[in-house]
Amino acid sequence: MPLSEEEQRILHEIERSFYERDPDFADRVKSETVYTHAGRHLKWAVIGSIVGLIIILASFTSNTAVALGGFLVMLVNGVFIPINIKRLGKASISDLTSAVQDKGLTKPFDKARQGFKQRFHRDN
Repeated sequence: MPLSEEEQRILHEIERSFYERDPDFADRVKSETVYTHAGRHLKWAVIGSIVGLIIILASFTSNTAVALGGFLVMLVNGVFIPINIKRLGKASISDLTSAVQDKGLTKPFDKARQGFKQRFHRDN
């Protein structure tokens, strides 16, 4: 059901006052999407899993209780990884990988990738 003219006017007035009172927050809300939120959570879940693995490897022989804590950290983060991947969806995963490539974060792997391409190239 479309809004009436009065409701649209009220909505525009609320929006204008929102931008006037807190422009930084308004810009952040405007620019942030579900994909950026899920991408941020996915990044932290992966980092948390790596930290949990490091805790396990560093403390397994000396203190099994700390290693168990590291395992729990990995387990909790391992639950959040697929949830956030589902939120991202296929379209935004390609956006995410292209953003990583645009920032030049794949340059260390370019030489290895070229070597694999040359090694396994087939002439038809």
